[in-house]
This record gives sequence, structure tokens and C-alpha cells, in this order.
Amino acid sequence: MPTAVAKVGTTAATLSGKQKVAVLCMVLGREATSRLTEKLTPDEVEAISYEIARMDRVDSETSEAVLIEWLQTSRAAESIAVGGVDYAKEILEQAFGSQRASFMVKRLQAQLNEAAGLHRLRKVDPQQLGGMLRNEHPQTIALILAHLDPPQTAAVLKEIGPDVGKMVIYRMASMEKVSPEMLELIERALGPETELNLNQGLSIAGGPQSVAAVLNLIPPSMEKELLDGLANEDADLCEQVKNLMFVFEDIIVLDSRAMQRVLREVDSKDLALALKVSSDELKAHVLGAMSKRAVEALEEEMDFLGPVRLRDVETAQVMIVTKVRQLEEQGEIVISAGGDDEVIQ
Repeated sequence: MPTAVAKVGTTAATLSGKQKVAVLCMVLGREATSRLTEKLTPDEVEAISYEIARMDRVDSETSEAVLIEWLQTSRAAESIAVGGVDYAKEILEQAFGSQRASFMVKRLQAQLNEAAGLHRLRKVDPQQLGGMLRNEHPQTIALILAHLDPPQTAAVLKEIGPDVGKMVIYRMASMEKVSPEMLELIERALGPETELNLNQGLSIAGGPQSVAAVLNLIPPSMEKELLDGLANEDADLCEQVKNLMFVFEDIIVLDSRAMQRVLREVDSKDLALALKVSSDELKAHVLGAMSKRAVEALEEEMDFLGPVRLRDVETAQVMIVTKVRQLEEQGEIVISAGGDDEVIQ
């Protein structure tokens, strides 16, 4: 008996990836589905077919949410790049009729224009972008940086310095949906040379999570200045950001197995630099996950370093933190913050 996995009351957020593709296929019909699935493997097609067979019915709200989500994905963007907006309109008309499709295509076109403008900004050298933004209003800088990748945002913040950076970070952390009027003012401020089209709204960006990801890539000395500035503006917001951050000293919460996995990704010289000014407790934790021979080699490396620049130490620490976060995102390690959370091995 079929299981009603996408019946009325089910939301797009509760569906798995395969179920969303199944909903998409049901909404678009056979012809459009065949064009979308022609690049899938037989196993993938079989898995999607299985999900379709299990489904009961899909309400219009869920089907529209799934379709819009698909249109915003990179794979959809590639399909539209090949087939053009007319192709997207054809798919939407089959699913929702011409009137509704026309509205959705306009929204899609605006998103594509916006993405193209942001892509141009992402290709700009951070030093050049920092120079271009340095004299703009902090709200303008915050809006632009909130839509760039964390590494580029971090690099630009280094260029504009902590004084302006404090104001930018606060605005990024507290950012909500931006009004079209504000976007239009920002377009004018940046000038036509940026070719940035924001007039349809960049929706929601920034927030504590975004700021935390950026601060994890900034040297600790500047990070402290920015966090102090944020705390002066809004202590609660600053605490939210801190709770989402993972800094070098936090590797002490990694268990032995996770620590060993991280160490396999880290160069011994970077580790020696990073531990140069660390607490004895943290050093003991790291060394405890290493073999006796590896410990001896690392201690010899640290002694050989002699006096080092703080900037080099901070760079090494940021590099290791980045590795830790990458491994966590890949599901290879678990970062436990303590408390009552139970980790299942």
C-alpha cells in the first residue's frame, strides 16, 4: 500500500532530497521530467521512481515550494543557461499555467540578474574591493559583504580595518530582509561600473551564523576587536555570534579520534606555529592524540622555530580551525560543545 509521504500538511522542508525530486517530476509531467532526468544514472532514476510510487498526493503549496527551490539550485541554473528563460517558462507553464508562470519567471529572471552581479563582485580582488567599499556607509558595506563567501568577506574586512569593520559586523549580524528602497540607494552609491542589479531584493542574508563563519577566518587579534565592538552595540547579539564560532582554543573539545583525524590534515610546521602561544592544557590535549615519535618530532619543530611573529601564529591557527570546520561539515568529525548532548558512534 502506498505511503502518503507528500500529502496535504507535508511541507517541502520535511521532504528528503529524493522525495523533492519525486515531487518535481510529478508536478512537471512526463515530457519535462524526461528532459530533467536524462543525465541521471539508472540507479538514481530507479530511486526517484520508487519515491513517486510511494506518494499519495501533493498539495499546491508544497509543490510550488519544491519547484522554486529547484529553480534556485545550481543544476537548475545550468539547465536554464542551456535552454534559456523560455525553457524555464515552458516548464512552469506545464506545472502552474501561463499566468502564474509569468509571475514566477519574472522573479527567476531577477534572481539570475542578481546572481550575475554578485558573481562579478566575487571575482574582484579583496584588496580592490576593500578599496572600493572603504568609504561607503557601513550599511552598504554590510549588505554587499553579507552576500559574498566568508573567505572573501574576511579578506575585505582586513582591508577596511577594525574601526569600520566593527560597524559593518554589527549590521551584518543584525541584518534582516532589506527593503527595495535601500537596495536602490546602494546600487546608486556603488555606481554603474559594478553592474550590480539589486532592485528585486537580495532577500535575507547576514545574521549571527554568517558573521560567525567570517570571524572564524579572521586573525584572533582583529577578531577580538570586532567582537568587542559588537558587544558594545548589542551584548546579546555578540553572545549569539560567539556561541556559533569555533576558535583555535576550542579544539580542546575534540575527542582523541577527531583530534587524530584533524592532525592528518595539518602540516607539522603549521601545528608547531599554532601551539607556540597556546595554553599548557591545550598542548597536552593535542600531544595526547599523537604517537610518542610524533610528539618528539613536533617538540623539536617548536624548539627549532625560535621567536615567531604573532601574525604567523594566528594564520596557522586560522588554517587549522578551517580544517576542523571542513571535516565537521563533511561529517568526518563531531564537535561536541559539552552539556547533555549525546554523540552516537
